[in-house]
Amino acid sequence: MTISPEHELLLELQDLIIGTGSVADFLGGLSVMAASSLSRATGTTIECGVTLKHNKRTATVGGSTKRAIHLDQIEQQVGEGPCIEALKVNAPVLLPDVRTDPRWPTYQARLLEEGCLSALGVPLDLSDDATAALNFFAPATGVFTEDTVNEAASFARVARSAVQLAVRVATAEGAADDLSAAMISRTAINLACGIVMGQNRCTQNEAMDILIKVSSHRNQKLRDIAEEIVMKVSGEEPVTYFDK
Repeated sequence: MTISPEHELLLELQDLIIGTGSVADFLGGLSVMAASSLSRATGTTIECGVTLKHNKRTATVGGSTKRAIHLDQIEQQVGEGPCIEALKVNAPVLLPDVRTDPRWPTYQARLLEEGCLSALGVPLDLSDDATAALNFFAPATGVFTEDTVNEAASFARVARSAVQLAVRVATAEGAADDLSAAMISRTAINLACGIVMGQNRCTQNEAMDILIKVSSHRNQKLRDIAEEIVMKVSGEEPVTYFDK
């Protein structure tokens, strides 16, 4: 069975998700793939930065090179440019020539100083409160043709689902970490309650009251007090069953 270029790209992006440890690392890898894709298509070295917009604020979160990150950050500093505009209109925005385009003179002057003559912003609609965009940079004009813009938009459409998956994976891992920490905390407190009950021949509620008073008096977290008690009695840190 023949695999379409879009399906092949999605498989590569899924492998990238598995092989990276964070969303930021994934977006950095994504920018490298995007830059390589357009560089092959144009026969020109294209660099790519990734901008993330969350709660009405934009920030550079990755890039195919250090220079790409720097170029992307210029747009964040100035507060205007094709990438930011692409996020507003949710469509690709082309800056064909930084020397003649009248829209963003301050930004364009900065790009010209860096030897970048054209740029392209392509949005990635992620959710109601977060969007991202690929910011492509070229050292010459005439690079971002209609076909190139369409290819960049096609890449973004495929990448969108992979970015959403990466965010969901990171969110799930964070939730699992929070659940693990909560269970460990509860285990320590329950064990400490049992120790206090045995030492004072009291009920569980009375033991909990004792722990809370000690926590308040020492100005320490209840979990820390509980772990200290368990360590003194057993010589070991409290563990939950899934640590075994």
